[in-house]
Amino acid sequence: MDKDRCPHVLFFPVPSQGHVNPMIKLAELLALTGFRITFLNSHHNHERLLKFTNMTAHFARYPGFELRAITDGLPLDHPRSGAWFLKMYEEATEMKIKQSLRDMLVNMSTPVDYMIVDGFLGFALDVARELGIPIVYFRTSSPCSFWAYYFIPDMIQAGELPIKGSEDMDRFITTVPGMETYLRCRDLPSLCRATDKEDAYMKLIVKHTRKSPQADALILNTAEELDGAILSQIRTKCPNVYAIGPINAQLNNRLNAKHGESHDHFSNTLWEEDRSCISWLDKQRNRSVVYVSFGSIMSMKREELIEIWYGLVNSKSKFLFVVRPNSVIGKDGEGEDVVKELFDKTKDQGYIVDWAPQEAVLNHAAVGGFLTHSGWNSTLESIIAGVPMICWPYFSDQQLNSRVVSEVWEIGLDMKDVCNRKMVEEMVNDVMVDRKEKFAKSAAEMAKLINESVNVGGSSYSNLDRLIEDIRGMSSKTRPKTIVL
Repeated sequence: MDKDRCPHVLFFPVPSQGHVNPMIKLAELLALTGFRITFLNSHHNHERLLKFTNMTAHFARYPGFELRAITDGLPLDHPRSGAWFLKMYEEATEMKIKQSLRDMLVNMSTPVDYMIVDGFLGFALDVARELGIPIVYFRTSSPCSFWAYYFIPDMIQAGELPIKGSEDMDRFITTVPGMETYLRCRDLPSLCRATDKEDAYMKLIVKHTRKSPQADALILNTAEELDGAILSQIRTKCPNVYAIGPINAQLNNRLNAKHGESHDHFSNTLWEEDRSCISWLDKQRNRSVVYVSFGSIMSMKREELIEIWYGLVNSKSKFLFVVRPNSVIGKDGEGEDVVKELFDKTKDQGYIVDWAPQEAVLNHAAVGGFLTHSGWNSTLESIIAGVPMICWPYFSDQQLNSRVVSEVWEIGLDMKDVCNRKMVEEMVNDVMVDRKEKFAKSAAEMAKLINESVNVGGSSYSNLDRLIEDIRGMSSKTRPKTIVL
């Protein structure tokens, strides 16, 4: 690479909101250093970002920041709901994406010097190795879930998987190093509930996770202070780990230092935000509102929505509820009808929006608790804001995140595998009334610790600086492979 040319880094996330979100923030962090960035999205998500965000204008401030799109292998009119992304890993589809990625890299006018790709895109590692490009995996889910995924074969060999039945759910798992004291069958990532040890989805996740040590390094969206014990375990398999999170707090700090602004004026959501909820929050008392949101993928049954709604109403707490369009499952449109019917009854107590500016909501003085699906981004955002959580996990890493929130960090409650109005009422009252000060104090202490990690001299701040310098060093080497067109 020309010594006077800044490194050119390609970012490539799995095409899902929870994966795109932290990766585009990391891309901006590197753009702040002067790096040339190419951010590669699926055509579908690229169009949604252009429609619902000011992304193009925002990144125009960074010379050489380019937004590009690639196929996700599915027709543009595919609904992309539920676990649709598993179709990406069907052999023909994956080969199509892999070839598109290779063709793009070969034909770029400015060669890519370094790739930061989602840890679930194993084919990208194959392409990078063929073309001689250094590559780092970014696992956007929690470190604990990564570690649990890694040891699925060991759990199977030890007879701890498959889970034998509902009576077995509270049995402790002993074969995941560092988690022996708190990890139960119930807390394993949802795919571990498969009754067949040859389950295709489980084998797919294990395949990609076990491929991680082949990358040049591993990026995790956490801090040493938050996940130090598990990070020490992960380094026994992947020695070079950059714990640089929480990335949104890191970006806020560095934007403030360079431009005197935070990133909250820029949205990278795939959904249109309804900011009217902020005006509603402005009228509420401090720490009086429960914020309820279950992320960008989760769908709930009509009956589940009703139970959660009654639990919230019976708790007497004010609530702000996010209900995405088409996220409630019911017969013949009943799902959407029940949303309007229920919330028409509680206009004085609750407020409903299709999608909310979540970080702004969590940092609002009126919010005192968060009823969440325990996605990793949402968990980190709640920790940074110092908001206690009530966890109702849906799938993937969320089951494990909710256990860690309640049993390891003690900054919330875990409602997994239960959905009835009595339990919702009890847990909301516990967080918002009965043990309000205890949870608020624990959450505030954790927020202080984590926010310090992204300040100058903090662990995450220093780890990001190390990543930046390592990219410069690796990018300065001439790529050894000859590209064959």
